[in-house]
Amino acid sequence: MSNNQTPVHHIVIIGGGPGGYEAALAGRQLGAKVTLIEANGVGGNAVLTDVVPSKSLIATAEAANRVSHASNLGIYFALDGKTIKPQMKVDLGAVNRRLLDLAEAQSKDMLAHLVSEGVHVVRGRGRLDGNHHVIITHENGDEERIEAKTIIVAVGAHPRELPDAKPDGERIFSWTQLYSLDKLPDHLIVVGSGVTGAEFASAYASLGVEVTLISSRDMVLPNNDIEAAQVIENVFRRKGMHIRNKSRADKVVNTGDGVEVTLSTGEIVKGSHCLMAVGAIPNTEGLGLEEAGIQLTESGHVVVNKVSRTARANVYAVGDCTTFMPLASISAMNGRTAVFHTMGDVAAPTNMRNVASNVFTSPEIAQVGWTEKDIKDGLVSGYVEKIDLTQNPRGKMLGLQDGFVKLICSTGGTVIGGLIVAPRASDLIYPIAIAVENRLTVDQVSKTFTVYPALTGSISDAARALHRPSD
Repeated sequence: MSNNQTPVHHIVIIGGGPGGYEAALAGRQLGAKVTLIEANGVGGNAVLTDVVPSKSLIATAEAANRVSHASNLGIYFALDGKTIKPQMKVDLGAVNRRLLDLAEAQSKDMLAHLVSEGVHVVRGRGRLDGNHHVIITHENGDEERIEAKTIIVAVGAHPRELPDAKPDGERIFSWTQLYSLDKLPDHLIVVGSGVTGAEFASAYASLGVEVTLISSRDMVLPNNDIEAAQVIENVFRRKGMHIRNKSRADKVVNTGDGVEVTLSTGEIVKGSHCLMAVGAIPNTEGLGLEEAGIQLTESGHVVVNKVSRTARANVYAVGDCTTFMPLASISAMNGRTAVFHTMGDVAAPTNMRNVASNVFTSPEIAQVGWTEKDIKDGLVSGYVEKIDLTQNPRGKMLGLQDGFVKLICSTGGTVIGGLIVAPRASDLIYPIAIAVENRLTVDQVSKTFTVYPALTGSISDAARALHRPSD
């Protein structure tokens, strides 16, 4: 190397989940040398044990749900000319093998892409040694110390465990362990009514499993829109789900042939299996972060700014191990933002208000921007319009019994938020997200042609209803 040559910027990434993966690709795009350290497989927990398999399970449950509701559309099953009501059978072992195969295939595809782009992928574990060096513990136990100009921590999180309700992988499960089941539970008790608990409860109920959902709050999905949560809870009850609101699980015991969940009241709820969905803990312990001068919260999350930089200028953190909302989309975006920032490229700070999120229950709940509660609490001024999807022509054709669109605009008519409860709401929220991101007005949205008939027509209807005559 001649004296006038600048050394290549070396980025070391600890963790190969969505954030680490996207950071690695962005680094190579900008000409950096990139080393990615991952212990379990590219894609991390999101691909191997969380997002990919869980959403694949939910997709399977949705297929089963459509079959079970076919009679509502005039479709019946017959044998020898006689109408029958067939018993739905699910081979959970086959389903789970398919899910894990999909996850593994996705991980391999991601690894191949990284390698093809020139990323040096190391199988092992990484920890900081100061803020410019990383120690790699390889699979064989050997250690290697490497220097980095920039370090990105993307280590994710793992399921939180209660002292008296530890998952054993036999009768008591975390959400990462459910895929070992080879047959449907007779009676699944789900402890926790947040997003994870509600999604799995919804999926297993759609597969025909008796489900009891134990929630310490007043209703399921306590952090979501109240009307949306009410719809989901009503659907759950209609499916025969037992919902125990305002109930706290203190203890879960594997009795050998089932489980017993002891509530704080002393009452015992019995089932065949139990899923613990009581939150997540960041994988930041033992990484040498505090020793390197990096600030952590009491819960162990890495404190970062809007471009994912920590208290040390050359150390960034992305994904579920940080103080950002734990969404794969945010993790991926923050991974790219961190690299753009450290490499001097254009780095737009993450605006959490513009992030679309989704709860994969049946129906789904998708939202973006400001909420109706924000308006009621006086955090922002605006108007809300709600359109029931049962009034939508396409909704009638599909036999929808539940769901609605909420569109929220400022007093000046700019779209600032929205919420959709519907099948495939995760897809339907995108036009509202575009409107929020680009500060479109309700008039601009309403003047955009929609297909007729389509569920998106209700978005246009809501925008039209929010029109305010000019003075």
